[in-house]
Amino acid sequence: MTATADAEAAANELTPLADYLGSVLRRLRALPPLDLDLTQAHGNVLAEDVVAPHAFPAFDQAAVDGYAARWEDISGGGRGPSYVPAPSGKPGGRTIRLNVVGDLGAASWRPVRLTPGSCFSVAAGAPLPVAADVVVPVEWTDQGMAAVEIFRTPKRGYGVRRAGEELPAGTLLARAGTYVSPALVAVFAATGIGHVVVRPSPRVVIVATGDELVDVGRGSQPGQVVDANSHALTAAAAEVGALAYRVGICDDDPEGLRGLLEDQTLRADLIITTGGTGTGPGDMVRRILSRREGGRAGPVTFTDVALYPGTALGFGTVGAEEVPVVCLPGDPGAALIGFEVLARPAIQLLAGAEPVFRPSVRAHLLETVSSPAGLREFRPAHVAERRGGGYTVQPLSGGPFTLSGLAEANGLLVLGERVTTAAAGSTVDVLLLDRRR
Repeated sequence: MTATADAEAAANELTPLADYLGSVLRRLRALPPLDLDLTQAHGNVLAEDVVAPHAFPAFDQAAVDGYAARWEDISGGGRGPSYVPAPSGKPGGRTIRLNVVGDLGAASWRPVRLTPGSCFSVAAGAPLPVAADVVVPVEWTDQGMAAVEIFRTPKRGYGVRRAGEELPAGTLLARAGTYVSPALVAVFAATGIGHVVVRPSPRVVIVATGDELVDVGRGSQPGQVVDANSHALTAAAAEVGALAYRVGICDDDPEGLRGLLEDQTLRADLIITTGGTGTGPGDMVRRILSRREGGRAGPVTFTDVALYPGTALGFGTVGAEEVPVVCLPGDPGAALIGFEVLARPAIQLLAGAEPVFRPSVRAHLLETVSSPAGLREFRPAHVAERRGGGYTVQPLSGGPFTLSGLAEANGLLVLGERVTTAAAGSTVDVLLLDRRR
């Protein structure tokens, strides 16, 4: 057999990524809901629909600073206003004069009524007098105090916000699964909501494993590898909205690893390990967590998935509480890709968020690339919008294993299992990454 045929035969023994993800995500359930004070709800996902108990605005109010009046008085249809010549330099040949019978601020609460030929000076947010149907902006007047001259006539309803105009009582404000944003917090508060039922942010614990690992702040030497993974994965989990805790480095000690994981189940909704998922002599995580005990399979199942980079992934539960655990490869690039395709959707599902996967677009490929046969490759890339519409995608140098490429990427180019070459000019799928730039 040729080398290509050998590679294809080996790839045929791997589990398709879509099948693997489906089998894992079906085993997860969203965390039980919590009733939270509105000030604590930001960043969580709603567990149930939210309906407005009260209207917004709650009462008829002025939208601008000015003079609340009857439109028929300022349009010339009423009998109350006096008409006077316009001052020099003002638009129009005549102005309208109204008596100013009072001032209303946002804290005013006594109901008042307009009579023909009169108006109230109002601040934005002040309740409107009964019979008022227009607010004349102050800059369209001489800003008089006892009487005001109006140089320009607005349309009926200008400067007025009616009760319930934006959100009537009973309006569906947000559906279950919606992320609670700052703006949504404002909407809830404005309609009289002080508590909402949400899914809590998942508590995610990250553990790096390996005798070779040393902490950051030094350079790698032969036999030593700086632990980049636990720091990167903690940041990645926090980016999704999880409460992320970095435990640090765990040596390849069976009892030490079991004890550490058991301890972490007390504060974790999900545990992520990195390193030791392969079948080599030093891959202790796979050996320990997949070990059969008492005739039963181990708590974690390791699967060789048709994924590039990093085919070996693990998933299962640990501890009496059966806390889910995701086991990712030790290579930093493979660990970050594994997080994107497996751990991130798991966190989203636990949080009750929809959708669980990142958004994707179809993009015009700017450079010909090759890909391993039988594997679904995720390659760092830069995606940009085209001026005439659509997207272009530029693969970044170094392929999927390069940390520098991942750091620069704002997307992941996805090449399917049957793709060995994607030509420049072809259309490909790209996952859009959340990058604050």
